[in-house]
Amino acid sequence: MFSISATAAQQIQDTARSSGAHHMALRVAARVEADGSIEYGMGFDESADEDLRLDLHGVAVVIGEAHQALLEQTTLDYVELEPGQFHFIFMDSQQAGVAQGDRKSGCASGGCATSACGSGGCH
Repeated sequence: MFSISATAAQQIQDTARSSGAHHMALRVAARVEADGSIEYGMGFDESADEDLRLDLHGVAVVIGEAHQALLEQTTLDYVELEPGQFHFIFMDSQQAGVAQGDRKSGCASGGCATSACGSGGCH
């Protein structure tokens, strides 16, 4: 099952309140790139009928049907990668042998969609 850390949940809640998106869910998505890596994305969105709906640490999360299998064993965290630089990262337990720096995090790599995350959090 997809999960988020308590730290990521707190950052998402803070950002949702400050941006006026507190009534929206966090949509999470993933796709396989041509090289076999997984590209992740997230942003605030409305829920659709076919979405998987989760309540994780007080954050409403929605995942579209096409993305559920790729996100099954993934955890979203919010970490300090370099001093003073915080990022959301996606950790896939299925890729446990891959070094964290080799994984593509949609937010850290700039691959997020509208209302998505950057180095300072969700916008």
